[in-house]
Amino acid sequence: MTSLLTVDALTMRFGGLMAVDAVSFEVRQGEITALIGPNGAGKTTVFNCITGFYRPTSGKLALHMPDGDLELAGMPGHIITRRAHVARTFQNIRLFQGMTILENLLVAQHNTVMPNVASGLLAVFGLGRYRGLEATALDLAKHWLDKVGLMARADEPAGSLPYGAQRRLEIARAMCTRPRLLCLDEPAAGLNPRESDELSVLLRGIRDGGCSILLIEHDMGVVMRISDHVVVLDHGKKISDGTPEHIRNDPHVIAAYLGEGDEGLDDAANAGEAA
Repeated sequence: MTSLLTVDALTMRFGGLMAVDAVSFEVRQGEITALIGPNGAGKTTVFNCITGFYRPTSGKLALHMPDGDLELAGMPGHIITRRAHVARTFQNIRLFQGMTILENLLVAQHNTVMPNVASGLLAVFGLGRYRGLEATALDLAKHWLDKVGLMARADEPAGSLPYGAQRRLEIARAMCTRPRLLCLDEPAAGLNPRESDELSVLLRGIRDGGCSILLIEHDMGVVMRISDHVVVLDHGKKISDGTPEHIRNDPHVIAAYLGEGDEGLDDAANAGEAA
């Protein structure tokens, strides 16, 4: 499988604190890669480096583009979104609560529809390329509303949705930027079992549609059910890297992530296999 993102010896220090210590792994094209580990393991820090919220202390972050590698380390987040086509959701939902569900998906495409001041002036009169770009944006928004089962509620405020539906809407909004890599920070947090199953179906569909996914997740049932590749961190270091089955049986993971015994991981894995 072709590598999409190479993380090479990524290191992040905050003063005297070593948050991420020379971590290396790959995200492969057309796969779901899960980044797991105990609280404080450095997972979100790795995410923040990849998506431009932090400038790494050292190391390389190479996104492999059709026309050559793009170094992400130190690149501002909005440039990463536009040039590298990397989209992200956050642990805390960040929808525009007062906007309608449809408007949330249209605003995500602002950079495409309104690329310059001239287009903005033409938009006032509905002239030029703006009309066609607007129609394309609307079609894409409707496509993702249908994918996440929210088409019938398109004109309702985003804040009126139940929690699980807001999670799906946030993913749909990210997909409206047409990413090559979708980074999800605990997408299953707070979901009930039915909502977790719906999320799993959605993420597998996104992967099968050609978008690679990198996710942080504590729900081991979701991780074992959908992941092609799992990377485990503990105290800022990578302690394991492989298939879900390999991770399930790795004694380093059992000791660091789950404590004594592997019953918790076995139960989660079995639940994932049964779903």
